[in-house]
Amino acid sequence: MSATLRITEIFYSLQGEARTVGRPTLFIRLTGCPLRCQYCDTAYAFSGGITWKLDEILTEVKKHRTRYVTVTGGEPLAQPNCLPLLSQLCDAGYEVSLETSGAMDVAKVDPRVVKVLDLKTPGSLEVERNLESNIGLLTPQDQVKFVICDQADYQWAKAKVAEFGLERKVSDVLFSPSNQELEARDLAEWILADHLDVRLQVQLHKYLWDNQPGH
Repeated sequence: MSATLRITEIFYSLQGEARTVGRPTLFIRLTGCPLRCQYCDTAYAFSGGITWKLDEILTEVKKHRTRYVTVTGGEPLAQPNCLPLLSQLCDAGYEVSLETSGAMDVAKVDPRVVKVLDLKTPGSLEVERNLESNIGLLTPQDQVKFVICDQADYQWAKAKVAEFGLERKVSDVLFSPSNQELEARDLAEWILADHLDVRLQVQLHKYLWDNQPGH
């Protein structure tokens, strides 16, 4: 029997965040997530979806003529067959990134995949779900993301960057203001005042398409 995944949507858009921001990218959004972050903007992916065979997904990806593919969710690693999908995408020659909450073990993720690991801040209300063992599995090509809700979150994230030496461990440390909770300008000023070696990240897709599904 062919391996399958529950998929909420497959869509072609500009990458809205992380190191390849602005690049045309094919997104595969898997259904389901064990977390309930208070600021979640993809709650529509918690349930439902359509069952796809892995070879059907690869066929769909080919139609969009892009070198970049992002597997996201929900929490994509909540479905075990995410792992063979990632490997098959790499085998097909795509540059693949995985957006993961950090609450799922990343040990078996194909080493060719760029992991964008979201460490949950206290303001997310899911900080206790972080698997700090994942930090030891990160490589220089990977990225760590913090969604910052307020100054307390900022101080917490700054401490984690220092504790784990993240600015030396991964390619980019991303600080993103939580939409409608923190002004990007305020976060920028805190970063500058503290001379942090991090990247301020604003979500391009929200400026362009107001976070509509399919974008």
